[in-house]
Amino acid sequence: MVTNSELAAQAAADLRERTGIEQHDIALVMGSGWLPAVDALGEVTAEFDAAELTGFAPPGVEGHSGKIRSVRSGEHNLLVFLGRTHFYEGRGVASVVHGVRTAAAAGCRAIVLTNGCGGLRETWTPGTPVLISDHINLTATSPIEGANFIDLTDLYSSRLRSMCREVEPALDEAIYVQFPGPHYETPAEIGMVRAIGGELVGMSTTLEAIAAREAGLEILGISLVTNLAAGITGEPLNHKEVLEAGRAAATRMGGLLGKILPRI
Repeated sequence: MVTNSELAAQAAADLRERTGIEQHDIALVMGSGWLPAVDALGEVTAEFDAAELTGFAPPGVEGHSGKIRSVRSGEHNLLVFLGRTHFYEGRGVASVVHGVRTAAAAGCRAIVLTNGCGGLRETWTPGTPVLISDHINLTATSPIEGANFIDLTDLYSSRLRSMCREVEPALDEAIYVQFPGPHYETPAEIGMVRAIGGELVGMSTTLEAIAAREAGLEILGISLVTNLAAGITGEPLNHKEVLEAGRAAATRMGGLLGKILPRI
């Protein structure tokens, strides 16, 4: 039986063949609403469907293109995943974190995990970027197999978060809470999130962060608040709102990433 690490190694070999680049330096996973920011990152050296690499599935969510882009940014080769596999798609946790493991096998030493999420602070207007300081994983699962105990202290690098605030001092940071999805949370569940210390809520990221730590990557997490969480405004939630907030914030997000990446 092929192991997850062997699948990632084969996908990394496929990547080298398709891009002609022996090693990538930094990976980025672009969440809902983030796609318009990608064009500001640098010179595109290759782009193709993720499903062309071993172990990757086609996209299952609107706003996720399902492509992989290799970008030259200054001295760095960036490996950009234009979307992700979500836990709620039912393909299993190994599929959710396959991109992270492939990035590590391709030589990446750091990864930027982005997402579109609901925010619990009423001062966060749609399009506000927030650094993830820590997370609470409510998926009731883990990408780690067997008795392989992984320390999650300082999971979202304090060094990288400090660097981000040097670039943009006004950036807030908060604890991110992942639910399984695909349904949005109830107002009562948002009340629970507030009670346990969370201020960002979404359906991705935590499992990828755990796998990235296992693989030895330094992790930066950035949420784009696309809406206030359920029950705060009394308005219903919808995915189109998420995508529209991302498009509106595209220039700012691209500029933010463009300033941060050379420092990683």
